[in-house]
Amino acid sequence: MYKNIFKRVIDFFIVLILLSIIWPILLIITIGLHFANKGTGVFFFQERPGKDEKIFKVIKFKSMTDECDANGNLLPDRKRLTKVGKFIRATSLDELPQLINVLKGDMALIGPRPLLSRYLPYYTERERLRHTVRPGISGWAQVNGRNNITWDNKLECDVYYAEHVSFWFDIKILWLTFYKVIKREGAVADKKENYLDVERKDRKLR
Repeated sequence: MYKNIFKRVIDFFIVLILLSIIWPILLIITIGLHFANKGTGVFFFQERPGKDEKIFKVIKFKSMTDECDANGNLLPDRKRLTKVGKFIRATSLDELPQLINVLKGDMALIGPRPLLSRYLPYYTERERLRHTVRPGISGWAQVNGRNNITWDNKLECDVYYAEHVSFWFDIKILWLTFYKVIKREGAVADKKENYLDVERKDRKLR
């Protein structure tokens, strides 16, 4: 009952209340990013698979500029990452616009993080169970290492959550999320990205 009905209702009203409280913070971040990004926009949209692998557009604050080299190619991420962008990544504030995704029903407050669509062919059958629930802003993998655990462990955490969804499990993850965000555990602003499809390029499963 909680997984199929109450979880969505609770998420909706929590986010509605939360947005009415934190909108000044969102406004300040928006203004800061407008200038830091040199007018190239403050929001980043990207297609991600959600529940039942249905594609939706995830919303994040844009932490990098669109600066290019002399040949018109984007500069490396570390050169485009602004000071404001680095700060909002380190504090996880770049995730706040996803509250809109929660209102729309694309996401939940707690659930497996929505990953890149191109990863879909590289999941095992068991790992695909992560898509039986709505993706979340934070999840079991995020409070168990986030960027510092292997893909295998991260995806196993996602499946474990999907198999054990409950109100008290969500409360536990929510509390651990606040704790780790305050301590800035597991958040690395300019860490080199480790892509699942690159790691499993010889293990394409479908």
